[in-house]
Amino acid sequence: PVYQQFGRYVQRALQGEFGNSVLTSNPVLDDIKKTFPATLELATLATILGVLLGVPAGVIAATKPGSWFDQITRLVGLMGYSMPIFWLGLMGLLLFYGELGWVSGPGRLDPLYKMMLDSMHSYTGMILVDSALNGEWAMFANAFSHIILPAGLLAYISMAYIARMTRSFMMNELGQEYVTTARVKGMPERRVVWVHALRNAMVPLITVIALSYAFLLEGAVLTETIFAWPGLGLYITDALMVNDMPAVLGGTVVVGIAYIGLNMLSDLLYRLVDPRAR
Repeated sequence: PVYQQFGRYVQRALQGEFGNSVLTSNPVLDDIKKTFPATLELATLATILGVLLGVPAGVIAATKPGSWFDQITRLVGLMGYSMPIFWLGLMGLLLFYGELGWVSGPGRLDPLYKMMLDSMHSYTGMILVDSALNGEWAMFANAFSHIILPAGLLAYISMAYIARMTRSFMMNELGQEYVTTARVKGMPERRVVWVHALRNAMVPLITVIALSYAFLLEGAVLTETIFAWPGLGLYITDALMVNDMPAVLGGTVVVGIAYIGLNMLSDLLYRLVDPRAR
């Protein structure tokens, strides 16, 4: 019966047993251990770039509403929401790889460095981190040239969302009475905006960043497909094509755990940012 099948699956899943993949004939958990670090590396770099660009852009746009910078920020954000990621990926490959040759092509490494990867000690499964820890800087440079384009495209989408939400949160905080009081007392505008207002805006912004990170962990399927990135998204997609349900279910469980974990992490970070939560 279905309920017994479900109960047995949950019991085994709690023990880390998701069955064997039809596509690879390997245990699903072993496949996930091999593919998830690639997705984690791609999503982490994209999120870092998105935060570093999106938060300052949103803050500046909020302090100068209606200015040319605000209009450009909103236009860039609108383009980030509107353009499909697969089209951006194809155009990026055509321009930066095919025409200009500024970046390397699809995949994580060139074939020469893939052979070296087997003999290198793996700490995390993320090539950028492992190559740096092993002192393989030539491999690090090659891996960076492969990851920068897909990570940059994902960062653009993340930046558009983060900048828009930062602008909204900051405009709300800049209209509060404590900001007016600080300005009347003669506090420097830079400190008012970047210390007091931004700190209060960071409380809801933490959730935005965490959800954006989780979205990139599970929503990079098209990006991984276009760039032949051997991550979890491509693994689940290939499994769907051959009706490999153990692999699909195992990958979905991992994505769900990532969402729950990041939400819990954002709740814990509230205590560091907002004294009221303590």
